[in-house]
Amino acid sequence: MNEETVQDLPPSAKLVLKVLEYNGGLTQKEIVEKSRLSQRTVRDALERLQENDIVQKDIYIPDARQNLYQLDVETESEAEDAEAEQSAALLD
Repeated sequence: MNEETVQDLPPSAKLVLKVLEYNGGLTQKEIVEKSRLSQRTVRDALERLQENDIVQKDIYIPDARQNLYQLDVETESEAEDAEAEQSAALLD
């Protein structure tokens, strides 16, 4: 995940991103509940995050009518690498 890309996102998309970081994969309904954003705002935020390859959409197995949204696997590993680099820089 590119820091510049995240900075260019609207606040609602950043909030949705943080909700997914803290909670893992969620349905759109669960994101609405946890973020307290409107359904339309969450839908728009998820579309922006998908366009930037930050979030991926999968089928929600318990209810195939819903989708499961989660951070892109590459995005998660890049975030972990960035945290490790920051920690190492602080220790030096």
